[in-house]
Amino acid sequence: MKNTSSMQKQDGFKSQWGFIMAAVGSCVGMANVWRFPMLVSRYGGLTFLIPYFIFVFIISQSGMMEELSLGRWAGTGPSGAFGKAMKDGGRSGRAGERLGIVPVIGSLCLAIGYSVIMGWVFYYVKMAFTGELTAMGQDMDAIGGTFSAVAPEADNLIQAVRMTLENGGANNLWIIIGIVVSFLIMIMGVAGGIEKSCKIMIPILYVLFITLAVFMLFIPGTGDGYRYIFSLDPAGLLDPQVWVYAFGQCFFSLSVAGSGSVVYGSYLDDKVKIRRSAVICAVMDTSAALLSMLIIIPAMASAGADLGNGGPGLMFIYVLPVFNSMGALARIIVIFFYVGILFAGLSSVINLFETPINFLQEQMHMKRWAATALVHGLGLIIALLIQPWTSQWMDTVSIYILPLGALTAGIMFFWIMKKDTALSAVQLGSEKPVMKWFYPFGRYIFVPLCVLCFVLGIAWGGIG
Repeated sequence: MKNTSSMQKQDGFKSQWGFIMAAVGSCVGMANVWRFPMLVSRYGGLTFLIPYFIFVFIISQSGMMEELSLGRWAGTGPSGAFGKAMKDGGRSGRAGERLGIVPVIGSLCLAIGYSVIMGWVFYYVKMAFTGELTAMGQDMDAIGGTFSAVAPEADNLIQAVRMTLENGGANNLWIIIGIVVSFLIMIMGVAGGIEKSCKIMIPILYVLFITLAVFMLFIPGTGDGYRYIFSLDPAGLLDPQVWVYAFGQCFFSLSVAGSGSVVYGSYLDDKVKIRRSAVICAVMDTSAALLSMLIIIPAMASAGADLGNGGPGLMFIYVLPVFNSMGALARIIVIFFYVGILFAGLSSVINLFETPINFLQEQMHMKRWAATALVHGLGLIIALLIQPWTSQWMDTVSIYILPLGALTAGIMFFWIMKKDTALSAVQLGSEKPVMKWFYPFGRYIFVPLCVLCFVLGIAWGGIG
């Protein structure tokens, strides 16, 4: 085991399988369920999937490998890792530590927004089991009204806080439940909490989604959905927008943000093969998105519905009348669907909260229980206050902070650290030499793509 802090010597992933399940959990999130199928539908089946698969290869073979290697080499999260990288390159370690705070803040802010959405999911799981969701049938007024009551919208943050304080919050109980569940998992540590929970949640998630995808094969009217998925418009491949949104979806889906992957990398044993782990995570994340697509697009096709409606509405509104039209299977399908989403979201939330917890442990020398309590307590207060402004909150984080974290991590690894140091960090644990194109690929392709993600995100109001 590498030389790390005493905290990490006591805790860390106990098996490569446990690490992979946790890493996959960090990647597989709710956007796999609502945004990926919507983009496939909007931009035309294979016309979107081909660019997406290309970017999966590019990012998994550069950014994912870089962040996991950086974390393992440094033995710490982004703040300490950036500081150590700067020192290795003959620059100020203190400046690197300060830059590393950016992805820590981004991870915390994203976790807070996710916590609000997790509150919605917990509430919908409850209604799925009680039969309240299927009882709505195809009544769009009831379905839409239910979601509007759970997730009211405000025009700005001040209005959102005012609405929450005046009305007592729309979904307080279930947000509290979601954060308490995250706290109970994370207070148990990396091996005892994160690893064990993901080794349970992620396999169940795949079983549920595979089962639902198989169900769809036997639902009348889904054929048009499958045909659309495998359709290809060569002219569409010339549309820059298709490539930009495929890149944005892939970039954020693979959790390249200079935060969670760096932290999870810091918990890795030297024997873990970084490239193999990155490939497995990318394949499993992509397979989860494809399973969601194979559930939602055929289901929507069977009802003649329009998939152009993106965002949470697809997951909480537009699929419900479709599922509810499936007769005796409706209730079990709804339960499977929302339980799968619950596990996808929860495994992502604990990854996002781990970055600030790690920071408090490493940089502020706090005990695990105290850091976990502080982060979740702060997260709970803010999540309760911002409920009606969650969409804008998430957009702000994903447009301005996450790409900046990924870009900074990429610059640290490919431009600041010594080349020999970076290559040794990636090579560690593998008998086969790292591919010769890895370093120039990361330097001249991945890092510029991070710049592009940041610039286009601001210019276009978000691309992922």
